[in-house]
Amino acid sequence: MQYSSELIATMRQALETVMAGVPAHQSVFGLKAAVAECILKAAAHGQTSYDGLVTTASDQIQAIVAMLT
Repeated sequence: MQYSSELIATMRQALETVMAGVPAHQSVFGLKAAVAECILKAAAHGQTSYDGLVTTASDQIQAIVAMLT
């Protein structure tokens, strides 16, 4: 799938925002990559707004951490 440069920048900003909100004790190896994958999947399903991407990824943090630990 091809994304516009604007959407890529939005996805990057969303990733950084979500990661900045993760407490240090939850920051496990592979978390950033898994959150990025979550954001990519959301974009592939039509979620292209910054707020929507942040919300989608933030809602999945606990499940991702649980999967990685």
